[in-house]
Amino acid sequence: MDRQSAGYFGAAYPAIDPSFQVPGGQNAPVSPYLNFDPAYINAGGPEWIFPEGASRQRGRFELAFSQIGGSVMVGAAFGGVSGFYRGLRETSLAGHTGSVRRTQMLNFITKGGAGSANVLGVIAVMYSGFGVLLSFARGADDELNTLAAGTLTGLLYKSSSGLRRCMLGGGVGLGLAALCCLWTSKDRMKQMFLTHPA
Repeated sequence: MDRQSAGYFGAAYPAIDPSFQVPGGQNAPVSPYLNFDPAYINAGGPEWIFPEGASRQRGRFELAFSQIGGSVMVGAAFGGVSGFYRGLRETSLAGHTGSVRRTQMLNFITKGGAGSANVLGVIAVMYSGFGVLLSFARGADDELNTLAAGTLTGLLYKSSSGLRRCMLGGGVGLGLAALCCLWTSKDRMKQMFLTHPA
């Protein structure tokens, strides 16, 4: 057997071997083991199977889960960093050292992280709930739902603090939702301003 044409498990196959009876393009590699032309495998983007009549994008309900989880994680990270800073300051002022300081630092980090995670998680649940309800009620998923959900979330979150703070919470929610709409819809806004010059 020729040593240059022999592989570990027998004779080496050329890139295109007519004995396989697999249609291969010019200079296309053909797999001798799987008996197919790799050109049939689409290496493009992901393909999704949608139920008949379903939209080709994820709706608000599907996005709600990632929004809630992401908000909880961001809140935990922010609260943990804030608790770490506060723990360093408090334990230094108290003069703690060694295991007492380490335990107090962990207490500050976990307490700060849990508190912020709960706050942002509750806000995300309210925002997502309002968004899903408005989307189902209106039959459309657009920027109006985002603005209304942000406003209602701010109003409900601060509703127990009195009318003035409730209105302030609604205004903050509306402002954050408007920023979100501007950020996510900047291409559509450009098209609107380019087609309708002032």
